[in-house]
Amino acid sequence: MVIKLSTLKLPKKIPNWVCSKPSLSSLSGACRIQIIPETNQPSTPSSDFDTKIQFLKNKLHPETLATVLDSTTDLDSSLKLFKWASLQKKFHHSADTYFQIILKLGMAGKVEEIEGFCNEMIKEKCPNYEQVLLALLDAFVRNSRLSEALCVLSCINLSSLKLSISEFNQLLGALIKEKKEFKDVLFVYKEIVKAGIGPNIDTLNYMIEALFAANRVDAALDQYKRLHKKGCNPNGRTFQIIIGELVARGRVDEALVILDDMFRIRCEPNYSSFYAHIIPLFCELNKLDVVTRLFSMMRESKVLPDTPTYGSMIKCLRENLLVVDAVKLVDEMVYSDVRPDDDVFMSIIDGLCELNMLSEAKEFLNDKEVASVLPYNALLEAILDDGTFSMARDLFDEMLERNITNESSWNIMIRYLCDNKRLNDALKYLARMIVSSVSPDSSTYSALIIGNCKLGECEDALALFHLLSAKAGLNIDLVSYAQLIECLCQKEKIQEAAEVFCFMSTRKCALESIPFDKLMKGLCTSGYAGRAIKLLPLAYYSGTLSSTAAYNSVLQGLFSLGRASDLFIVISRMIIDGCTLDGETYCILIRGMTSLGHIEKSALFFDSMLSRGLSPDSETLAELLEYLVKNSQVHVILSSVDKLVSEFEVVDSAMYNMLINALLKEGYKTKASFLLDLMLEKGWVPDASTHALLVGSSAEDETDTKRPSHDNLITQDTVDDILAEGLGNSDGPDYRL
Repeated sequence: MVIKLSTLKLPKKIPNWVCSKPSLSSLSGACRIQIIPETNQPSTPSSDFDTKIQFLKNKLHPETLATVLDSTTDLDSSLKLFKWASLQKKFHHSADTYFQIILKLGMAGKVEEIEGFCNEMIKEKCPNYEQVLLALLDAFVRNSRLSEALCVLSCINLSSLKLSISEFNQLLGALIKEKKEFKDVLFVYKEIVKAGIGPNIDTLNYMIEALFAANRVDAALDQYKRLHKKGCNPNGRTFQIIIGELVARGRVDEALVILDDMFRIRCEPNYSSFYAHIIPLFCELNKLDVVTRLFSMMRESKVLPDTPTYGSMIKCLRENLLVVDAVKLVDEMVYSDVRPDDDVFMSIIDGLCELNMLSEAKEFLNDKEVASVLPYNALLEAILDDGTFSMARDLFDEMLERNITNESSWNIMIRYLCDNKRLNDALKYLARMIVSSVSPDSSTYSALIIGNCKLGECEDALALFHLLSAKAGLNIDLVSYAQLIECLCQKEKIQEAAEVFCFMSTRKCALESIPFDKLMKGLCTSGYAGRAIKLLPLAYYSGTLSSTAAYNSVLQGLFSLGRASDLFIVISRMIIDGCTLDGETYCILIRGMTSLGHIEKSALFFDSMLSRGLSPDSETLAELLEYLVKNSQVHVILSSVDKLVSEFEVVDSAMYNMLINALLKEGYKTKASFLLDLMLEKGWVPDASTHALLVGSSAEDETDTKRPSHDNLITQDTVDDILAEGLGNSDGPDYRL
C-alpha cells in the first residue's frame, strides 16, 4: 500500500543539523545511532538531490532508501526523498526508513510531524515497528529531545507495545534532570499505571523529586509514607532527596525525623553522592551528633569521603572546639591521598588560633608542608592580635625565605605597626615591600593613613588620601576613612574633611555615625550649616546613617545664624529619615519659636517634650520663662508647670520666684500659692518681691476662675500640625534634601 504524504506541509526553513554517518542497514544499527546537533550546515544542492533520485530510480529498495536518507543532512531534501519514494508503485516503506525520517524530524523539533509519521508506521504495521519506536524513544531521551520522546510515548500507547519499567524510568529521569514541568512527569507515571506495571523504588524516587520541584512538599512526604503500600522500601536515594529538600526549605526538624527513619530501618547508603550531599547540610546546621554518626556509617560502607565532605566535617569539629579531632581527620585525608584544600587548612588554623594554640598552629603548617599563603596569613594576623610581634616577625621572615608571601602578608605587618603608632617601622617594611617588587595597594595606603592619623599627622594622611584617590578604582577602607575624617575634624580642618566625605560618598562608601556627627558639628559650629545640609543627600546615597546628633548640629547651626524659620525644613527631613526628636532637638525648637515670637508653638513643644519624659536644659528653660514673664504669658504653660515641678529637678529657687511672681501678676493666685508651698517644702525662702506680692494679694478676691483657661489660649494643634505649618510657611532658603 502506498503511503499518502500529499497533505504534509513542509516548512520553508528547516533548522540545520547533522546525523552520524554510519548507514542503517539493520534495526540494531538504528538503535546505536547518536544524534549531534550542528549549526551552519549547508543545504544539499539540487544537483546532489537529483543524483540521489537517479540512483534510487535504478535501485529503489527500503534498505537503499534508508542508506540515502542517512547520508542526507538536509531535512527538506530528506522529506522530498521520502515523499518521492512513497509515490512510487509497488514501494512500501520499512521500519528503517520511518526511523530515519522520524529521527530527523525529531532532531529538528518537528513534534507534530513526528506524531503523524509514527501513527502511519503503526497503521501500516511495518515489520519490527515496535523496536523502531523503542529506538526512537531511546534516541530522543539520550539527546535531551524530551518533547519528542513524550510524543513517541503517546504513539506507543496506541500500539500493542509494552514498555518495561526501566524504559519508563529512563524517561522520568531525563525529565527530572532537565527540570521539565510536573505535568509531563505525571503523564509518564499515569502511563505506567495504565500499562499495569508496578513502579519500583527508582520510579517513586523520581516522583518524589518531581513533587518537591513543583513545591508540593506535603504530597512528596505523603508519597514517602505510602512507599510500603506499593511494595517498595526507601533506599539511600530516597533519603537523600527528602532530607536535602526539607533542609533547603528550612524544615530541619522534619528532616531529622526522616533521618531517624533511615537509622531505624538500618538503611546504609553505599554510594558517595548521598554522604557528599547530606553531611555538608548538617555540618552547616552544626548538628555534630548527626554528622558524626553519618561519617561513621560512611566509613563502614567503605565509601571514601571527598575533599568537600572532609572539609565540612573539619569545619564542624572546629566550630565545636574539637580541633584535635579535626587535625586527626586531616591526617586521615593525607593518608588516603585526598589532598586538603586551603579551606581545610584555614579551618584548622582558625581553630588553633581561637584556642590560642599559636605555636601548635605554626607546627601544624610546617608538619603538613603547607605551601598556600592564606593559612599563613591567618596565623600571622592571629599572632599580631595576640600582641606577640617578635613571633610574628620571625614567622614573616620564614614566609619570605620560603617564598610564601603576597601583598596581604606585607599589609598585615604594616597595618599592625600603624595601628600601634609605629609608623617609622611600618615605613621600613614598606621599603622592603617595594624592593621585593610588591606594589602597595589600597590596603597599604589605608594602613599608612591610619598610622599618620594616630600620630596626629593629618596633613600627611590627607596627602596619602589624595595620592590614592588619583589611582582609578582604589579606595581606602572604611576604618581608615573614619579615622581620617575624625583626625581632620580634631585639627579643625573641617572643609578638608567635608571634601573627603564628598569624594568617598560619590563612590558609595558609608561613613560611621560618630565621625559623621563630628563632621556635621564641625561644619555647623564653623558657620557652614548650609553646606552641612547639602551633605545630607550624599549621606543617604552612600548609606551613611544620619543620626539625631547630626541633625541637631544642623538645627543649632541654623539657629545660631538667626535662621530659626528654617528649622522646620530640617525637622521634616529628620522625621523622614526615621530620627527621633531628643531633648536637644526640643530645646532648639523651643528657643527657635521663642525667638520668632511664636508663644503657642513654644508652649506646645515644651509640653510635648515633658510628656515624652525629656527634661529641658536650664538655659532653654530660663530663656522660655523669661520670655513668657516678659509677655505676661506664663499661664499658657500651666499644665506643663505641674509636670515640670513634680517630675523634673531642673527648677531652682530663682525659677520658683519667677513663676510665682508672674502667676500672681497674671491673676493665678491659687497656682502661685501651690508653687509657694512646694518651694517652702524644699526649704527655699521666697525673695522679697515675691513675698510682697503674696502679702499684697491676700486681701484680693481669687480671680483664677475669671481668667481664660490654658486650654483656650493654645490651639489644639499637634506637634505634627505645627511642623507642617512651619514647613509650608517658611520663608528661608530652599535647602532641597
